[in-house]
Amino acid sequence: MKWYLIFLFGSLAVSIGIQMVLPFPYGLVVALALFIAFPLLIRRRYMNRMRGGGSESAGGGFFGLGSRQGTTGVKYVCLVCSNKFKGGSCPRCGSKMKRADF
Repeated sequence: MKWYLIFLFGSLAVSIGIQMVLPFPYGLVVALALFIAFPLLIRRRYMNRMRGGGSESAGGGFFGLGSRQGTTGVKYVCLVCSNKFKGGSCPRCGSKMKRADF
């Protein structure tokens, strides 16, 4: 969080400096682009570090569990007959009452 604030205020200082150098409409556009793009780049770098430096396709979803190789997806357990299945309703009894089983 501390580094994020340092970089945020640093990008604000750089954008003010750009506005002083460039004429009005161009300086404003460049400053806004920098002020929006810089935190996005920091966030991407932070997320890659949290994921372990993997590629973009290795993670995703909720805490990086979305598209990993080797996962079979979410299985459900019927609350009526305790049958394990994938999908909307239980194939054994037809009930839609289910809980997720990871």
